[in-house]
Amino acid sequence: MAPAADRAGYWGPTTSTLDWCEENYAVTRYIAEFWNTVSNLIMIIPPIFGAIQSIRDGLEKRYIASYLALTVVGMGSWCFHMTLKYEMQLLDELPMIYSCCIFVYCMFECFKIKNSVNYHLLFTLVLFSLIVTIVYLKVKEPVFHQVMYGMLVFTLVLRSIYIVTWVYPWLRGLGYTSLGLFLLGFLLWNIDNIFCDSLRNFRKKVPPIIGVTTQFHAWWHILTGLGSYLHILFSLYTRTLFLRYRPKVKFLLGIWPVILLERLRKH
Repeated sequence: MAPAADRAGYWGPTTSTLDWCEENYAVTRYIAEFWNTVSNLIMIIPPIFGAIQSIRDGLEKRYIASYLALTVVGMGSWCFHMTLKYEMQLLDELPMIYSCCIFVYCMFECFKIKNSVNYHLLFTLVLFSLIVTIVYLKVKEPVFHQVMYGMLVFTLVLRSIYIVTWVYPWLRGLGYTSLGLFLLGFLLWNIDNIFCDSLRNFRKKVPPIIGVTTQFHAWWHILTGLGSYLHILFSLYTRTLFLRYRPKVKFLLGIWPVILLERLRKH
């Protein structure tokens, strides 16, 4: 039998510029990287319900777009890790840029009057997205994408720190939890890349149920998916406080956070 990493699968030879540490087609011949694929469910299902709740609450469309953009990222990542095809890789990576641009817009417009549009910022973010897309399609260098994505995340971090330091300090718990989950996911992402050979050798020596816990790229999906979801909640909380709602974070079934809104009564 060929090593797990060399098994042939339904989608044929890999054409993506990246192939992660999970052994290809080790679980099923229909999914190239099984755990890296199914871990995207956290980025697909919860944001859909978040978008539905935002519609019911009459929130601005940019917040509905934030939830749906996260879902698109999860679906693109699902397709990429399932097939390891270059076209699917683009469906994963480019929406990461677009969704972060939406997040940036929301964060910098959270203290404006309701339903206002900042055309200058909107134009800048759209132009940035177009430039990144065109350059990335031409150079096909993953490091370029990672740097551009990192720039957007860094912008969000700075804006979040400003809000919890100078505007709403009682939101530090939510803001820093979102950031902490993302940083932990980034740490595991790097461990997965740097120590891949050691991780694969370890998985050969332990029971599969233990080996699964070392699929750190899958953990990156889970942690950054949750971190991104919490960031949307943080952005929504900030915005609705400014609009004089009384937002509260509740936990569905005691585990999953959502925001419930109550309009402050006028006297």
